Amino acid sequence: MKIKLTTIIHWITYTYFVYLFGYASLFKVFQKKAMMEGMMAFGFNKTWTLFIGYGELIGLSALIAGLWFRPIKNIAIIYLLFFAVGALMVHFAHKEYHEFYSALFGCMAAIVLLATDKHFKLIL
Repeated sequence: MKIKLTTIIHWITYTYFVYLFGYASLFKVFQKKAMMEGMMAFGFNKTWTLFIGYGELIGLSALIAGLWFRPIKNIAIIYLLFFAVGALMVHFAHKEYHEFYSALFGCMAAIVLLATDKHFKLIL
C-alpha cells in the first residue's frame, strides 16, 4: 500500500497540534505555576486563564473525537485556530518575539491540517 506524502504530513501535523493544545490547555486548567505567572504577565487573571484553558480543552477533546467523527475534527481545527491566532497576537502585543513560535506554528499547523485533509473543502 502506497502512502502519500500529504497523508504523512497531515498526521505529523495533527500529532503536533494535539500536543500543542494538550499541554497549553492542561497547564492552564491544572494551574501550573509558570503558566499562571505568564498569563498574569499578559494581563489575564486566574478566571480568564481558566476560561481560556477550558476552551482549549474543549477544542482538544473535539480534535481527539475527530479521529472517529471526521467532521468534528475540521470544526475543532478551525475552533482552535482562533486560540492560536489569539496567542500569537498577545505575544506580539507584549513584544515577546522570542516566545511566539509555538503560537505561530499552531496557526500554520491549522492551515496545513485543513489543506491536507482530503475531506475538507472551502468554497468561496
